[in-house]
Amino acid sequence: MSSIAHTIGERIRIYRLKRGFSQEQLAELAGVHPTYIGQLERGEKNATMETIEKVSLALEIPLSELFQLLGGRQEDAPNYAYLCYEFLLAKKPKEQKQLYRILMEVEDYKSI
Repeated sequence: MSSIAHTIGERIRIYRLKRGFSQEQLAELAGVHPTYIGQLERGEKNATMETIEKVSLALEIPLSELFQLLGGRQEDAPNYAYLCYEFLLAKKPKEQKQLYRILMEVEDYKSI
């Protein structure tokens, strides 16, 4: 399956776990079959926009959250900004804040 389907699926899984939902609970809230949620999370299914919208509503997140920073340029070198975004997305807000503070301290230290 495409890398976009894989990325969207990973984001769905991250937000589902942040909400403390099982795949079955999310499926019920979104009105889809539980095995379908698993297939989405693994990037095995290309969901329709309607289904993705149902899932985002069930997760109580804007649809844009699932698509943010997708479709960037393809290069041989890793896109570290994108990798950092994906890393931070998986963290809780308190952890995100702490990691941001660490980055700012490193940046300040470089200025000395």
